[in-house]
Amino acid sequence: GTDLHGPIIKQKNSNRSPAIIIHNKLTMASFADAARFLLLTAVGIAGNPSTADAASASPVSGWRSDLDWAALNSKLSSSASLIDTSYDDYTGECFPEFSVPIMSRTNHALIDQPSGMCLPWLYLGWEMSWPRPSENGHLNQTADQALQDLLINPPTDVESWLADPTNPSLNLPSKVLFPSIASDVVAAVNFAKENGLEISVKNSGHSYQGASSKKNTLLLNMNRYTHYAPTGITDCDASILGSTVTEDLSNQPCLLSLAKNKSSLIRVGGGENFDKVYRAVIAANEEEGYKYHVVGGAAGTVSPMGWSWQGGLPGTMAGRLFGFGVDQVVQLEMVLPNGAHVKFGPTEWEDASAEGFTVPRTKVVSGVCRSNPDEHDEEKWIWGPCPEDFDIDFNDLYFAVRGGGGGTWGVVTSVFLQLHDYIPFNPYLLKVGAEECSAIAPQFAEFKAKYISAPSLLNVTKEHSLACGSPDDLAFLICIGEEDVMQAWARFLDLNNSTDPAKVACLFKLAQENNEGVMQTPKGYAEGALFGDSDRFPGKVNDAIPPSWQGNQFGVFLVPQSFLDQSEENVKYVLESADSLGATPYYAFGGGTVSGSDQANSLSQAHRNAAFMASFNDD
Repeated sequence: GTDLHGPIIKQKNSNRSPAIIIHNKLTMASFADAARFLLLTAVGIAGNPSTADAASASPVSGWRSDLDWAALNSKLSSSASLIDTSYDDYTGECFPEFSVPIMSRTNHALIDQPSGMCLPWLYLGWEMSWPRPSENGHLNQTADQALQDLLINPPTDVESWLADPTNPSLNLPSKVLFPSIASDVVAAVNFAKENGLEISVKNSGHSYQGASSKKNTLLLNMNRYTHYAPTGITDCDASILGSTVTEDLSNQPCLLSLAKNKSSLIRVGGGENFDKVYRAVIAANEEEGYKYHVVGGAAGTVSPMGWSWQGGLPGTMAGRLFGFGVDQVVQLEMVLPNGAHVKFGPTEWEDASAEGFTVPRTKVVSGVCRSNPDEHDEEKWIWGPCPEDFDIDFNDLYFAVRGGGGGTWGVVTSVFLQLHDYIPFNPYLLKVGAEECSAIAPQFAEFKAKYISAPSLLNVTKEHSLACGSPDDLAFLICIGEEDVMQAWARFLDLNNSTDPAKVACLFKLAQENNEGVMQTPKGYAEGALFGDSDRFPGKVNDAIPPSWQGNQFGVFLVPQSFLDQSEENVKYVLESADSLGATPYYAFGGGTVSGSDQANSLSQAHRNAAFMASFNDD
C-alpha cells in the first residue's frame, strides 16, 4: 500500500506480484457520479425465503471450490466460522427488515444475521447500488440512466432485477469468514495472498458506501471477533510518566495518554460497534461513579473502526471539546496485507501547546510484530521487532490509517481509544410538536448556527460554545459541561424583538423518566439513546438512521470557519445560502477538532478548519 508519503510496506529482493488487495469500494469513477449512483428507490417486493443454511454451509464447497479451503479451515480457531453464502441468504435474512415500518427498522436486526451479508441500504447488494443488469459494472451506462432507473422513472423491470439470483450486477460475497481471534485473520490474509484473492472487510456493516461488501471476495465479517470493551478500560498509573516505552509497547498507550493529561483508555475489538463500547463505559461509570467519557458517533450500530479512519464526526459526543474520532486513537493493532500481525503507536512526542495544540505533536511512531502469529491464546502472544525484510514504515502507516479511510491498509483487530473525564450532559430540544414552537423553528436553526459557529454574535464565550454540538438540522442542541444555552436563547429572541415567554419556553432541557418514575436529564448521550424495554432491542444504543431501500441524493460541502470570522455579513450570507439550498448542517467542528490533532494524521486541514459541514439535495 502507499499513502501521500510513499510506500508503507515494501518487499525487498522479491519478484512477487502484489500480495493482496484490501477492497475499498470508494474507487468509483468520480465522487459526483458516485453520489448519483447512491440514489435508491423502494420497489416493494418481498424477500425470497432463504434456501441455504449459512451457519452450516460447507467451507470447501461453492465459490472457488478449486482452492483448498479445508487448509484454511484447519488453521482457524474453534470459534471461527467459514461459510458459503448466496443470494438466497441475502434475500431471506436481510429483505424482511426492509418491510418493517421505517421508524421501527434498525441495523441491529441486520448485523447479527447468520450469513453476515446484510447492508444498511438494500440496493448496496448490487454494484453501484444499481440493480439494472450489467456485465461490466455499468461502465457503458450513464448517470442519467441511473437517475431514470432509481429516482425519476423506475422501470417495471426493477422487481425482476431484484428477484433474479443470476443478475450480473449482484455484488455479494460468496464466502464469509467470521474471525474470532487475530490468528484467524492472519490465516485468512495469508490464504488470500497465496491464492490471489481479494478480501473485503466488514466491521459493523454500517457502510453507506457499501465498502464492506463485494462479489468475488473473501469477506471477513468481524462481528464475532473478540469483544475487548466490556473489560477493556485501563486506568493509567501516573507514576510511570517519564518512563521509557517498553520494547513490546505494552506501556505505550498509558504513557501517551498521560502525556495528554488524560488517565484512562479503552481497548476496542475490531468488530465492536459503539453500542458495545458505550454500554461498556456506562457499566463502568455506574459501578465506579461517573468518571469516564468516550468520544463516538451518534448511532449505536456505527463502528469505531471505519468511523475513526474516515475522521469521525462526534456531533453528539463533545468532539468540539476533545477532537475528531481520529484524534482518540492511541495505539493500533492490525493484520497487514503481507500477513504480519502488528501493533504500533507514537513512542516519541513533544509539547505543542505554544502553537495552540492541546495534545503533543507525534514525532516517531514505532511498531512491533507478533513472532508467533499462529498462537490462538492471547496470553502467549510474543511481540518483538519486525523482520527486516518486512520493511514497514510505521510512521507512514499511522499517518495513512488515521484519516485515510477504512478497509484500505489492512484489517484492524483492536484499537486503544482515549477516554476523557466525565462531564455532565445537557441536551436541549425545541418543542416542534407545538404549533407556536414549530413556527420559530427557522429562528432556532439560526440561533444554533450562531451559538456554535459565531458565538460572539450572541455574547456567548468560546468555551460555552465549544461545549455544544449538533449532528443535523433537527431540533437538538447537545451540550456537555458548562454552557449558557437558555440565557443565550432568551437574548437571541430579545434581539429579534420576541420576548414572549412562551417562545422562550419552546426550548427546554431534555429529561427522561428513570426506573423510579422520576424525570431527570440522562447522564450522557448514550444513556439517553438506549432502547426502552418496549422496543425490539432493549438495552442497546439506538440507530441514528434506519435501514432503507433508498438513500438520498446529496452533495456535501465544508464552510471554513475563517470565512465566518470575517464578518457578520458572511454569517448571514452562509445561513441564507444554506437555507436556499435546503442544506442540512452538521455541527461537529471547531475547537478540539483543530487543537486536538497530533499533526501526524491524514485528515485534511480543510476538514479540521471547517465551521460546519452541510449536505444539500442535488436539485
